Amino acid sequence: MPALLDVRNLKKYFKTPAGMLHAVDDITFTLDHGKTLGVVGESGCGKTTLGRTVIHLTDATSGQVFFEGRDITNPTKKELREIREEMQIIFQDPYSSLNPRMSVSEAIMEPLIIQGKLSKADMRREVRAIMDTVGIAERFENSYPHELDGGRRQRIGIARALALKPKFIVCDEPVSALDVSIQAQIINLMLDLQEERGLAYLFVTHDLSVVKYISDDIMVMYLGNMVEKAPSDELFAKPLHPYTQALLSAIPIPNIHVNDERIIMQGEITSPVNPKPGCRFMARCQYATEACSGMQTLEEASPGHFVACCNYQNVQKMKEVTRQ
Repeated sequence: MPALLDVRNLKKYFKTPAGMLHAVDDITFTLDHGKTLGVVGESGCGKTTLGRTVIHLTDATSGQVFFEGRDITNPTKKELREIREEMQIIFQDPYSSLNPRMSVSEAIMEPLIIQGKLSKADMRREVRAIMDTVGIAERFENSYPHELDGGRRQRIGIARALALKPKFIVCDEPVSALDVSIQAQIINLMLDLQEERGLAYLFVTHDLSVVKYISDDIMVMYLGNMVEKAPSDELFAKPLHPYTQALLSAIPIPNIHVNDERIIMQGEITSPVNPKPGCRFMARCQYATEACSGMQTLEEASPGHFVACCNYQNVQKMKEVTRQ
């Protein structure tokens, strides 16, 4: 059985007055049915662009995207309409992603109207069923977004994504605009829906605590490149890339007896416009050597754990010596 999603050497460049901005640069990964791939990294690393490119909200510069073994890299209008029923997105801002002139029921019903397969009575029943699934009380069906809190607005976004019964959803920082208590409710709702419906998620976030909780595998991006990818538990237990180590060191540990070794990144961020070959993190890496200026390729350090760092073995040895 083929993977649900198979992305090969995906690139997305944007033309700027200074040259080509490499937003997504040669990304390859697979995602199985019912699994979650977390995508983390600093703002501007290409996480959101990756998700939008995979589901054709923006066209890829090059590379291939396969969905259930079918090549959907360059779909026709008819094929794209069919793809929309299988692949959806939950946007980051639950307020700006909703039409302020549409009520809750109208917003959720819109994908069903565009699909055109149900009668009005069936659509109303379907909308109420979806509202019940995501935890929106029936009394809110004629309410408007400005009348609701952030948690309920995000539930509307989830309901819209579920309306066409997709198999794959891009979650673009779906809880970053919410209070911590509401974040937990939304995350648990998404996990319940995944278990009930067999959904696969591409979960884009900068919150490392959240991504550990929800993801099966985690991909770390830096300036358009994938620098590390591993199962969630292994990435947190044994990060290999210096950038991943710096990211994880920034997570607050609520224990005064744990020695929190914070890694402070210094140096200038490399420009993503016409970047030179080599590691893009080199200018900020304390372990950088001349070898880092060469092409970096993903290496499988252990089963399922990939890292794009020619120096990662020496980095591990140096860290062990430092601890001693």
